[in-house]
Amino acid sequence: MDYSSHTNTQMEVHPLERTAKYYETDQMAVVHHSNYIRWFEEARVDYLEQIGLGYDTIEAAGIYSPVLGITCEYKSAVRFNEKVLVIANLIFFNGIKMKLEYTVLDAISKKVRVTGTSEHCFVTTDFRPTSLKKEHKDMYDILIQWVK
Repeated sequence: MDYSSHTNTQMEVHPLERTAKYYETDQMAVVHHSNYIRWFEEARVDYLEQIGLGYDTIEAAGIYSPVLGITCEYKSAVRFNEKVLVIANLIFFNGIKMKLEYTVLDAISKKVRVTGTSEHCFVTTDFRPTSLKKEHKDMYDILIQWVK
């Protein structure tokens, strides 16, 4: 497949808008720390979809992208029903691995609530590492142009 028609000069990636759900809160009435990792995943899936390389496309090509590591730093609590923006950016990509950074902002004040990263690699369906640059150059070309 040719995905090269997607260029970042023609597109703007929008943050994921989200409202904290009641079930995501804990006994202290704040979003439980584990949920931010889920928000990162939602933002990553949304980000990749917006740049024209959604997980459905990647997986249809026989490629998976497992998580190698996650970081999350909590700045201030998000409470039930508060609206946030989850910003994802691709900060490293070499064809075999990628790293994204995330910033969770209060939708109104733009105060940073949480920051973090996730690291991923690319593997075939039998979990052998693969190089997008060598095996899926069209996907490589899309991702490399989005590295910040």
